[in-house]
Amino acid sequence: MSNSITRRLPLLLLLSLLIALVAYLSWPTVKADKQQKNRVIAVKTAIISQSEFRDVVEALGTARANEQVLITSKYSDLVDEISFDDGQQVKKGEVLVRLNRQEEVAKVRELEANLAESVAQLNRFQDLLKKKATSKSELDQQDAQTKAISAQLMSARTKLSDLTIKAPFDGVLGFREISVGAYIDSGDVITSLDDLSVIKVDFTVPERFLPTIVVGQKITATNVAYQEQVFTGEIATIDSRIDPQTRTLKIRGKIPNPGLKLRPGMLLNITIERHTDMVLQVPESAVIPIEDKHFVFVVSDNKALRKAIRIGRRQPGKVEVLSGLEERDAVVIEGALKLREGIQVSVLEDKQ
Repeated sequence: MSNSITRRLPLLLLLSLLIALVAYLSWPTVKADKQQKNRVIAVKTAIISQSEFRDVVEALGTARANEQVLITSKYSDLVDEISFDDGQQVKKGEVLVRLNRQEEVAKVRELEANLAESVAQLNRFQDLLKKKATSKSELDQQDAQTKAISAQLMSARTKLSDLTIKAPFDGVLGFREISVGAYIDSGDVITSLDDLSVIKVDFTVPERFLPTIVVGQKITATNVAYQEQVFTGEIATIDSRIDPQTRTLKIRGKIPNPGLKLRPGMLLNITIERHTDMVLQVPESAVIPIEDKHFVFVVSDNKALRKAIRIGRRQPGKVEVLSGLEERDAVVIEGALKLREGIQVSVLEDKQ
């Protein structure tokens, strides 16, 4: 009997040592679990609620004047008078430049005198015809001559008028390119004129947005020169064709510009507001992606509860929640990576 116990003694000792080793290795884990359960994690939360979700399309466009033209002369002549300054605002029909017109004035006066004499002669022929003192052919000849002089006078008056160059529409003039006394040729640029009361902007969007874009739709524009100011306008025209190379749709917007802050050539960041919905949204920082699923931690009775959610559309800093959360839930937005199911938490601050 004693020999049997003696033989088994090493085995018993080995088994005792193994049990002691397992107990030693398990002791820190049990202690850590106990500490973890007693530990309180400080977190920040946000109360989620229904809020406005703006579905927008963004694009880049270059500003253009509503109307723009280079002011030129139809005729070659000397500049007699300049009636504008650089950058001046002018009204339609306002005189800008007068060219030398002495010869045209003299020609108009000569033709006016010739026409008056021809009309008087025509009247005499008409009286003579009534008395049968002249023939109908002589009367017709005088009538034709009178009409020819009248046409010449109209042409001379038109040329005289063209020697006085006027603003074709309301706008802002550019730099003056001529001086008094200078000789200008036909087509020489005198200055530029831009109607800045409304700014046009052409931009493109992908063809998939065509069904949701209509004339009259609201657009907003920003520019680096006015970083905190938003300019509002609307879609004026939608191109009838899709660009086959880029598969994009060209759109023209119009933006009122009463303060003349926007100028042609500016790069504008365009936003088209397609529609606005009221949806349940959660801060982007609260969402924890794991593979193809998404989770958030919700605080309830000072405990962290992990909930699976289904997300939808995104906008900067916000994610639409389709399911998994209720309005007024308090979701963890800071400290979520330290949490696990059921752990005690201390809320530092609630953000609406």
